[in-house]
Amino acid sequence: MTHEVGVTGYCLGGALSIASSVLIPEVDAVVAFYGVPSSELADPAKAKAPVQAHFGELDNFVGFSDVTAAKALEEKLKLSGVPYEVHIYPGNAHAFMNRSPEGVQRRKSMGMPDEDDAAVELAWSRFQSWMTHYLS
Repeated sequence: MTHEVGVTGYCLGGALSIASSVLIPEVDAVVAFYGVPSSELADPAKAKAPVQAHFGELDNFVGFSDVTAAKALEEKLKLSGVPYEVHIYPGNAHAFMNRSPEGVQRRKSMGMPDEDDAAVELAWSRFQSWMTHYLS
């Protein structure tokens, strides 16, 4: 009996999930939320599993999860030859998927817009479609 393995994560976990597509041969699909591994850890151009990644357009973690990092990830994934999608959500910041009261309050205290339930629902539906496709 074979088991498909999907990996997902947020922030550092997002970066590590992308790294798993490079470093762990048993991984069959990855969905990463706002995070890109350092090239010293894992070069996404060497990904071996399909990668879907989600970023907020207003994310200001430069070089890790900002739009520039997202676009650089996309270029690396093109080189890998694996199926990939990189989604950037307009008007959203880092950790936009965290709908907990604490997460919402933290982002509001940092002046981040936070009322985009449609982006959260869209990201979830993309996550579910991706994992269903590659793990079924």
